[in-house]
Amino acid sequence: MAGWTRLLREASSQVRARGPGGAAGAHRYGRVRGCPAWPGCLIPNCLVRRNFFGYPLTKAHSGLVQQNKEICWRPCRRRSSTTASAKSEEDVFFKWGLLLIPLTTFCLGTWQVQRRKWKLKLIADLESRVASKPIPLPTDPMELKELEYRSVKARGYFDHSKELYILPRSLVDPEREAREAGLLTSNPESGVNVITPFYCTDLGITILVNRGFVPKRKVKPETRLKGQIRDEIDLVGVVRLSETRKPFVPENNIEKNRWHYRDLEAMARVTGAEPIFIDADFKSTVPGGPIGGQTRVTLRNEHMQYVITWYGLCAATSYMWYKKFIQKIPL
Repeated sequence: MAGWTRLLREASSQVRARGPGGAAGAHRYGRVRGCPAWPGCLIPNCLVRRNFFGYPLTKAHSGLVQQNKEICWRPCRRRSSTTASAKSEEDVFFKWGLLLIPLTTFCLGTWQVQRRKWKLKLIADLESRVASKPIPLPTDPMELKELEYRSVKARGYFDHSKELYILPRSLVDPEREAREAGLLTSNPESGVNVITPFYCTDLGITILVNRGFVPKRKVKPETRLKGQIRDEIDLVGVVRLSETRKPFVPENNIEKNRWHYRDLEAMARVTGAEPIFIDADFKSTVPGGPIGGQTRVTLRNEHMQYVITWYGLCAATSYMWYKKFIQKIPL
């Protein structure tokens, strides 16, 4: 311990007399590698012991080991400069990358505006077809494909012995639906649509006619005998085409006469009719019989909600981006 004390005193006197930069004291000082000031950065050889996390350790006069941090501040500043440059590049990328969010939502909102215009035009076209003056029913399949929802007329009589039932169905009542439009819940009566073969005396063919809705308690023909018309009548309805089964819709059960969607080919085979299908209009309704006019022409139109949603998101994200990157206000 006495040797260490004497050695430290001698080193201190040399430093005070000549300084760390003097020529005479150069041989007594060790050069610290890793310091940007090296070889000019010198400390006494006797005080250099080892490195601790990159900092040279020196012996103080008290005999304690101390970190000499002064010799390493310049390399740290260089690393900080590199890190700051990399962070600046990341911030630029982050800034313009986030700008894609309001741009994308704006494009989606504009696309929904165009979709809404298309849907409104389609609905207006369908309504005009249904309300148009009836034309004679054509028998050409290619012509019928262009006439869906077109009002047609035919003369003939029903064959009630081959009724088919599409279920489950609810009554299409525009007035009731308008009254319940603002309600959260409604209780529409469940039932079936009665499909009956209709022999066209003027065309000499049998077609399929959706006579309309009956509740479950009147599915059996004997419960609605007054509606089983036997006379020859003039019938007006709208052309409907075959439809494919939608997801989660059960398959048609031909053996049990339970139909869940219009499959004109299968219905035609069962009844011996042509694959021509019309929905009878509301005027065909008879007391105790099916309620006609079960054609739903109101297509789902929720595009205005989508427009408000996408444009709202665009406005919100644009405001946040402006505050964050233009005004530099932390969010």
